[in-house]
Amino acid sequence: MAARLGPPPGGREPQARTPRQLAWRQLRRHRMALLGGAIVAALYAVSLVAEFLAPYSLDFTDRSRFYHPPTVPRWVDERGRLVWPYVYGTRLADPATRRYEVVPTEKYPIRLFVRGEPYRLLFLFPTDVHLFGVDPPGRIFLLGTDPFGRDVLSRTLIASRFSLFLGVLAVAVSLPVGTLYGAVAGYFGGQVDNLLMRVAEVVIAFPEFYLLLALAAVLPPELPSTTRLGLIVVIISFLGWGGLARLVRGYVLALRAQEYVLAARAAGADSPYILIRHVLPNTSTLLVIVATLSIPGAILAESALSFFGLGVREPQASWGQLLNAVNNLTTLTQAPWLLWPGAFIVVAVVGFNLFGDGLRDALDPRMRTG
Repeated sequence: MAARLGPPPGGREPQARTPRQLAWRQLRRHRMALLGGAIVAALYAVSLVAEFLAPYSLDFTDRSRFYHPPTVPRWVDERGRLVWPYVYGTRLADPATRRYEVVPTEKYPIRLFVRGEPYRLLFLFPTDVHLFGVDPPGRIFLLGTDPFGRDVLSRTLIASRFSLFLGVLAVAVSLPVGTLYGAVAGYFGGQVDNLLMRVAEVVIAFPEFYLLLALAAVLPPELPSTTRLGLIVVIISFLGWGGLARLVRGYVLALRAQEYVLAARAAGADSPYILIRHVLPNTSTLLVIVATLSIPGAILAESALSFFGLGVREPQASWGQLLNAVNNLTTLTQAPWLLWPGAFIVVAVVGFNLFGDGLRDALDPRMRTG
């Protein structure tokens, strides 16, 4: 008996999935990539509302509580009953060893949506409401304080804005330059390719970290932090476009032999039109992957510069600049909580790498499964 032809039961023909749907299906299967994407999204969300989440401002100082260890919230009272979380007051018992002791008679409940120092929420709305805090003269330092009595948690949250967005800015500058440069070299080939790639290889040959140190060291110390930040972005971008140009050039070498490029050339289209209309749009997959995996490198470069005092400086802060407080073994052993900004750097880099690996698998048809 002949097989029955026609639509399947239910009357609907199966629809072919678009490349975007196939990529999303592959990405959803990559749990580590979803975890990395969630980490990255959470970090950027925190950086946007950092002042609201931080109990104190960036420059808040309590001179009587330098090197204060992390404050431990209490959930149980003296009778063993579960109560609203509170913290005890503390006092400096031994300045030589930086030892603090709890004052049992001073209790400060942790309050939500408290009034504090003014700031602009999302850079637009003036307010003075902070997510949590305690009534004065109490203090809450969940991650301890630095050598000047400044809250490490507040400074780490606010510093995330510089570290995270500097990486995005650096990639945003180097990406167009490297893409256009590599596309021109790959599309035209021949002597143009040889000349452009030799220049790119000269840039790649520079020892990146040492060049960053040298270039940052010649910046005048009186430069404003925003100007210094812009110059650091330019330096990182200058050193990053060469490798991207080589990747794009190899990709375009394969694209220029595709049928649609040959057809456009046979139809009389000029080279700039073919590059802009047919070649560059087809490099978008590669660019998304490269951008995602390049941002962690920019974050690490800025952190290294700031750690050595050549990047972001006071009164602004970045994660690397905060780590500068842990510049000797004595401080590290007596105040290990000052390493918390380094933990944020590790989390950010791992999150970007996990997300970038997942995007590579999802956007590359050769890596898809099922």
